[in-house]
Amino acid sequence: MSKISPLGILGGTFDPVHLGHLRFAEEIATALKLYEIRLVPAGQPPHRTMPLASAEHRLAMAYLATAGNPILRVDAREVRRQEPSYTIKTIEEIRAEIGDRPLCLLLGADAFFGFPFWERWQDFFKLTHIVVASRPGYELTSSIPLPLQAMWGSLHTTDPSRLAQEPCGLIYHQTITSLDISASNIRALVRRGDSARYLLPDSVLEYIHKAELYETALSR
Repeated sequence: MSKISPLGILGGTFDPVHLGHLRFAEEIATALKLYEIRLVPAGQPPHRTMPLASAEHRLAMAYLATAGNPILRVDAREVRRQEPSYTIKTIEEIRAEIGDRPLCLLLGADAFFGFPFWERWQDFFKLTHIVVASRPGYELTSSIPLPLQAMWGSLHTTDPSRLAQEPCGLIYHQTITSLDISASNIRALVRRGDSARYLLPDSVLEYIHKAELYETALSR
């Protein structure tokens, strides 16, 4: 099969989107030669508490954060849904839209380790590649939970070019820069009235202040 640049998918609550998310996407795009990564803000996450900022606010912040980067785009489908945001449904929809183009779901190591608790998790491998990112020096393979070990053994590849040759079904591990930035810390800084500068794009921080997000325990 000829090589076609894979489409990358990076989901999350993005409450708020920050430089850790954006650097993750940037480094994966460079390493895997991706020309498009879609950020997919969750609307109603089924396995965690609702984000503090509304779906519309989080979507607006994602648009601001990706402005000016031709590789990063925002996919609003989960925000527009009226039901919980199961990732498998999103991946099924995108697969139907792009045909046989290679598809890569981008996950941090923690999310990957929780994969067996996801809705219909084994079906993902029929629809997409899984790209797992971790910090330098992190021994990923020694921490893989038992339900994933067989999948890792049969589907893991160390050759990133294979992700462009096949539409789905592989697992690839990529080391990325470790940025100790968390959305929860940003929210806490804003709530205390402390500076969150340089942890997220200026445009996003300005939006947070203008919309008075995270200023109390219950955001607006």
